[in-house]
Amino acid sequence: MEFGVIKLSSPLSSSALNLQDYSSPVGRNHFKKSLHPQLLSSPLPKPFLQLNDRPHSFPYQQNSDHLSPRTYRRSISAEAGKQSWDLGRFLKTIFFFNEPPTPAKFFEFVSEKLSSPSPSKPEKKMETSGIVLVAGATGGVGRRVVDVLRKKGLPVRVLVRNEEKARKMLGPDVDLIVGDITKESTLVPEYFKGVRRVINAVSVIVGPKEGDTPDRQKYSQGIKFFEPEIKGDSPEKVEYIGIRNLINAVKGSVGLQDGKLLFGFEDNNYRELAWGALDDVVMGGVSESTFQIDPNGGENGGPTGIFKGVVSTANNGGFTSIRTKNLSTAEDLSAYDGLELRLKGDGRRYKLIVRTSRDWDTVGYTAGFDTVGDQWQTVRVPFSSLKPIFRARTVSDAPPFDPSNIVSLQLMFSKFEFDGKLNPTFVEGAFKLPLSSIRAYLKEPITPRFVHVGSAGVTRPDRPGLDLSKQPPAVRLNKELDFILTFKLKGEDLIRESGIPYTIVRPCALTEEPAGADLIFDQGDNITGKISREEVAQICVAALESPYASGKTFEVKSVVPFSEPFTVDPQNPPPEKDYNVYFKTLKDGITGKEILEQDPVPV
Repeated sequence: MEFGVIKLSSPLSSSALNLQDYSSPVGRNHFKKSLHPQLLSSPLPKPFLQLNDRPHSFPYQQNSDHLSPRTYRRSISAEAGKQSWDLGRFLKTIFFFNEPPTPAKFFEFVSEKLSSPSPSKPEKKMETSGIVLVAGATGGVGRRVVDVLRKKGLPVRVLVRNEEKARKMLGPDVDLIVGDITKESTLVPEYFKGVRRVINAVSVIVGPKEGDTPDRQKYSQGIKFFEPEIKGDSPEKVEYIGIRNLINAVKGSVGLQDGKLLFGFEDNNYRELAWGALDDVVMGGVSESTFQIDPNGGENGGPTGIFKGVVSTANNGGFTSIRTKNLSTAEDLSAYDGLELRLKGDGRRYKLIVRTSRDWDTVGYTAGFDTVGDQWQTVRVPFSSLKPIFRARTVSDAPPFDPSNIVSLQLMFSKFEFDGKLNPTFVEGAFKLPLSSIRAYLKEPITPRFVHVGSAGVTRPDRPGLDLSKQPPAVRLNKELDFILTFKLKGEDLIRESGIPYTIVRPCALTEEPAGADLIFDQGDNITGKISREEVAQICVAALESPYASGKTFEVKSVVPFSEPFTVDPQNPPPEKDYNVYFKTLKDGITGKEILEQDPVPV
């Protein structure tokens, strides 16, 4: 579906009206007299601008799958060019949006409307942030991840428990959050603003029973070389509860694979927005529109919203629109790339207007889109395509569009585009645009937003027929180590079920050897071996940029056996790896749990 930049040019476009929530009985009797008779014959949904005497309840509950079988339908009949201007509907429109202008403001508005705008200048480009959060940044893998990210010039923020230790290890100017994933209250949402991707290297601490050196030399040799025990918080708190807390903390800032629903129907739930008509009546025109819910008008016989009306150029008009009241809390969609509309087209060109200000008279960030007649379709409007429009003209010095502060949405059908151009699909008369949903989306190809360092062996403690004597110590000692692998697997499941685009890396035994050895990537949780922490860090950072890694769970080891040390000649280092070669071999849905599900063993 192709979309374009809408160019709006009306004598008084609705982008000049940023009206807010208000209700008033003023002019009620006049409203009745001035409406089309058919408008009074059928009630409107509660969120929609009430045009008759008494409000009516809406036949659905928010976030509910219950819909009344009654369909709210009404017709808007008009003959283009023969209506008279409706003062009552004009006032009702203003009061619905809850901020009627003062007389001085109104006359200033009209006066400015008649004046010519300043010449166009090059528009400012939208800027986006892209901080990578590293959780567990002072650990063996985490600190190496920070180093790799810095070398690539990527902005890094670290989540650590000990600020002094972190600044000593990572530098005094490191951007850090002091928090503990096992304590939800320490993960303040404000800390994660601007974070777009996460690498989680937090792990429960396993150490020698007999103790260790301050720099954990025994631990660094590997669990194979000492009798282990859990130090500090339990595996359940770190690997399960902690992962849940971290997911909840970053979910809003990194985005979801399937996007974020702003309006419409999804999985028997409904996300409601308060839509109101904003037509050319505000500038003396006679066009008229409405928005209502049809419980059976969707593409599969389900519910859908319907934007419909009659547009006329009488009285120098020529547009109809519906707009939401200002949201009580602005939507932060900075993790996403645009808005996606699911609708049934009619072959006409419409425009989407997004506002980031609560002011009455303000810039609307606008884009146009074409539709295909009598066909359900998905229309994507990238945020980068939105143009700042004020009173039908491009605003060259407007601030860049801010997707973190979306206050209202508007749909419009108009004779005008902007900067003096016309809509090539415009015709006067009736129109109808079923709209089932509006959602924020991530553009394709989607890359991982959450990379998690887990462990090989997480599915093996309860695997039937497995010879534990040939397995690594963590598998044999799972129960003695407070079910460390069991809770690691539960934490993985939370990530896979979160809706966040993810990669789960399961390294075999970690070593302090350098990166550079040839690697084996595998799936199904079967391999044993070793791999350097430095290599794992490089794999995690590479996964952030690879769509082939998204949605994958895999194990990794080097080809070098435990019995042989791996070294690198500084004068002749190994070539840099293209990890996409490995990622491309991976398949969706393979975790190693498949065997457990075929023959489950009680835990």
